[in-house]
Amino acid sequence: MAHLFADTQTPHILLVKTSSLGDVLHNLPVASDIARHYPGAQIDWIVEESFAALPGLHPAVRNVIPVAVRRWRGKLLSAAAWREIAAFRNTLAAQHYDIAIDTQGLLKSALLMRGANGLRCGFDRHSAREPLAASLYQRAFPVATQQHAVERNRQLAAQALGYTPEGQADYGIRPPAIVRPAWLREEPYAVLLHATSRVDKLWSEANWIELGHYMHEQNIRCVLPWGSATEQARSLRLAEAIPDAIVPPRLNLNEAAALLGGAQTVIGVDTGLAHLAAALGVPTVGIYTATDPALTGLYAGRCAVNLGNIDRAPDTAAVIEALPAFTDISQGMAAC
Repeated sequence: MAHLFADTQTPHILLVKTSSLGDVLHNLPVASDIARHYPGAQIDWIVEESFAALPGLHPAVRNVIPVAVRRWRGKLLSAAAWREIAAFRNTLAAQHYDIAIDTQGLLKSALLMRGANGLRCGFDRHSAREPLAASLYQRAFPVATQQHAVERNRQLAAQALGYTPEGQADYGIRPPAIVRPAWLREEPYAVLLHATSRVDKLWSEANWIELGHYMHEQNIRCVLPWGSATEQARSLRLAEAIPDAIVPPRLNLNEAAALLGGAQTVIGVDTGLAHLAAALGVPTVGIYTATDPALTGLYAGRCAVNLGNIDRAPDTAAVIEALPAFTDISQGMAAC
């Protein structure tokens, strides 16, 4: 397939993937593919403000343009919200893009991109999550739906830009350079991500405690992050039952990325932070209890393994058995 731009050009490309955390992570390989095929490309990215740190970790992304659709929806009578919306539109209008690509496939993302100067591209009506979004693109492309979200994103961008995606997905990010906090001693640790957005995605506390005891026996300290009062209470309960476990202070996204990036292994339920760990190349086990990981599970080659499925939660033994596949837990060394 011929390149859309001449090799001597420096194309300006806008990517639109606003949320959620896992979805934004699944779009990072698109930036890597573009940088490989167009080394001089200047890539901007529209993303929800709470996830803006993630595209910023990718060296090929020039500008991150935050939006606050979730917050704006609840404040449509606020003058401050409308000023923010106007500022976003002005920022977008001030840029010239050769092409804009919406890999979200939703009406809201297509509308956000509508103000961009450049060829607007996205999924066709049979491929988009919301078919009406396709009517707002100037070019729409078919992408098979029964495949992982990472590959769908890569294939859409490749069709829009005129290249063929090659090899394994490359997320292209590294943990941010943050000073190791005082509460995290210089010793091997595992991060246990017990928190998720839905009750039916949770893994039982008894399973986490059993896993925590196993880690302690292997001289691996357990860290139990949290993001809400309910999650903090669960972290504290688990820490009381797991020897030498740590409940950290509430972490922002950059701090969480640094914590995950330094772990020997990460075990997590269906949550965006588990995808972040896998994207950072950390040996990661995904635990699925209410969703099918085939389309949106961890996707990072031999660094990640998915266990469970809808109404088929794995037991602790299955998780422990999966760990030696890519991690030398007994030596506290990641083999991934």
